[in-house]
Amino acid sequence: MVSVKVFFWWFVVGATMALAVILVQGGIREVMQAQGSVWELKLVELLTTIIGGGLLGGCIALILDRIKKS
Repeated sequence: MVSVKVFFWWFVVGATMALAVILVQGGIREVMQAQGSVWELKLVELLTTIIGGGLLGGCIALILDRIKKS
C-alpha cells in the first residue's frame, strides 16, 4: 500500500513538472492557436508527454524506494 502512495505522489509531481516544461516552451500556446479541432494530434502529444512524465517520476520513485529498503 505504501508503494502505491509513493508511486501516485511522484506520478503527480512528474506530470506537473512535464506540464511546467510544456508551458515554458510554449506548447500550450501552439495548441490554442492550431487550426482545426483541438482534439487532434497536438493535444494527444501533450497528454502523452504529461502522462510519460508522471510515469517516469513514479517508476523512478519506486526503484529508489526499493533500493532504500534493501
